[in-house]
Amino acid sequence: MSKKRFKTLALGGTFDILHKGHEKTLMEAFSLSEKVLIGLSTDSLVKSMGKGHEVNPYEERKKALESFLHERGLDGRFEISPISHRWGLAHKLKDLDAIMVSRETYPIAVEINRFREEKGLKKLEVVVLEKLLAENGKPISSTRIRKGEISRDGKVLKKPKQED
Repeated sequence: MSKKRFKTLALGGTFDILHKGHEKTLMEAFSLSEKVLIGLSTDSLVKSMGKGHEVNPYEERKKALESFLHERGLDGRFEISPISHRWGLAHKLKDLDAIMVSRETYPIAVEINRFREEKGLKKLEVVVLEKLLAENGKPISSTRIRKGEISRDGKVLKKPKQED
């Protein structure tokens, strides 16, 4: 394994339907860090987010993640932990170097770092990853896949309904 920028990096998400955007994010995390801590939203956290659609149960989402990572030979380099709030465990883990977020969740990383500083923990380096776009230029998301708008790899399946 070549020298990585970080020893340990954390990222979090729901990972409802594992898609090309998730895959890109995960592979980027492993390219930067020796170990990746994945905070997986619990069913209760998902419910509190008010997603407006069904989300696969925690165990099903966890198995899909494990299978994806195993297929890529990443065993021993990741840990999946249930998270029941947006900060996950990043605000209290001592041996953590970085956190990977999207542009939308960047403010959460700022809050986490503020809290860490107050508690005497080192600030995390924040890696902002751009979301992968579908062929129509909008982000690939589990919500859009569930609506039948796009496939897991970002191909457009139907035109979204125009609202009056």
